Amino acid sequence: MHRQEIFDLLSRYRPADEQDRLTLRRFQTFVTDNPRCFERSLLSGHLTGSAWIVDPRRSQTLLTLHHRLSRWLQPGGHADGDPDMLAVARREAREETGLTGLRLLSPLIFDLDVHPIPATPTAPPHFHYDVRFIFEADPAEPLTISRESKELGWVVLDALPQYNPEPSLLRMARKTKTFSG
Repeated sequence: MHRQEIFDLLSRYRPADEQDRLTLRRFQTFVTDNPRCFERSLLSGHLTGSAWIVDPRRSQTLLTLHHRLSRWLQPGGHADGDPDMLAVARREAREETGLTGLRLLSPLIFDLDVHPIPATPTAPPHFHYDVRFIFEADPAEPLTISRESKELGWVVLDALPQYNPEPSLLRMARKTKTFSG
């Protein structure tokens, strides 16, 4: 697997705080130690790509009520061997929302997160090393719910804790408020 692009993206990532810096180091170590980091078959963990989608005023984000996890999350999914994490994030956003008018706000990584995934009938518990990019979309554009979602909805950033109080989502909301693109 070609890892140079992810190494380059990680080298250009600017952590927001010390915790973010530790997450970046964890990513760099994981990618260095695991040439198959893009493969879902790497059972300890693997890279995923997500799209943090905001409205033009950057006051709302589009979330999906994940079918299996029953939690409101940003669209995203497995790289499945694709080393182009931006392409993964864009593909997952389109597949999970039906949006065709997505506009990338920055080619740089917006956020990084490592989170545990519970065991399923086909996979042991493992980690997702999630590479997140920021996109903009028009809230008036029609949405299409995929089989991976129970529901889609635009959420006002200040109301995000009522949908999902996870620190990683709240961190992205804070970053959105100061994002200059």
